[in-house]
Amino acid sequence: MKDQVDALLKDHSTGFAGFRLLDSGISRFVGVPYWFISIVFALLCGLPWYWRRFNFSLRAFLIAFTVLAVLLGFWDHMTANNKQAAFMFGSPSAIAGFLGQMVRDGSLWRDTYVTGLETLLGFLAGNFVGTVIGLSLWYSRFVSRVVEPFVIALGSIPIIALAPIIIIWFGTGLISKVAMSTLSVVIVALVTSYKGAVGVDTDQINLMRTLGASKFQIFRKLVVPASLTDIFAGLKLTVGFALIGAIVGEFMSSSEGLGHAIFKAGSLYIIPKVFAALVATIVLALLLTFVVGRIERLLMPWRRIH
Repeated sequence: MKDQVDALLKDHSTGFAGFRLLDSGISRFVGVPYWFISIVFALLCGLPWYWRRFNFSLRAFLIAFTVLAVLLGFWDHMTANNKQAAFMFGSPSAIAGFLGQMVRDGSLWRDTYVTGLETLLGFLAGNFVGTVIGLSLWYSRFVSRVVEPFVIALGSIPIIALAPIIIIWFGTGLISKVAMSTLSVVIVALVTSYKGAVGVDTDQINLMRTLGASKFQIFRKLVVPASLTDIFAGLKLTVGFALIGAIVGEFMSSSEGLGHAIFKAGSLYIIPKVFAALVATIVLALLLTFVVGRIERLLMPWRRIH
């Protein structure tokens, strides 16, 4: 290894030859293929020289894509010749194979649609109820103090502990999954909206009172717009909670959906198929988060969103 490094330092005229010496030496030392080390060196050494040519969003995307590609390449290499590791952790190539199979037989679209519908309905219902209650508590600090212990108590209950009760109350169909998703969301939406409402600048409230505004006018024209930042932060946060609630409901009792696919594949020890369903779940969460972000831009054009 030392001789190869010395050869690299002496090689001024043929830099790529020296790079190959160092690259192949590191490859043998850490047990990672030559092409993998080459990609890492190229990205770390060559790509930053061109960073200034790209805008901020593109640079962030390129870095995220690079990190993902490196991790997937390392994962695939470590499981390629190790059957035990491939069984325990799966491999990107096997996951891609199961994704292709699920696309061809239609199960991916069907399960994604079912889980997406449950998540969307629970997300909308939970955020509507939680936001309305949270903003309404701004009217009375006394009522908010009375309600606070109940909110804390409900928020401390693990959602999975409610699953058997929800199934008994609402059955094993769509309604029970929507109820689980709603319960996962409502407390977070309530807390974030109430935090935004009570955080409004008191000087602005006093100014509107001085100008003769009623309490309802203050609420509609000041409190609600000023709370949108916290409300949308809660919306982005509750996308994941709504999805978790729906999948937990599918774990308990379901014949379709991504949660059912994950549970069934896990019971049969088909780890790559579990990861394939998880990939679909992640894509669904990213899509819903993107939609929330676009709505935020439409409703809050005065605020630059990074």
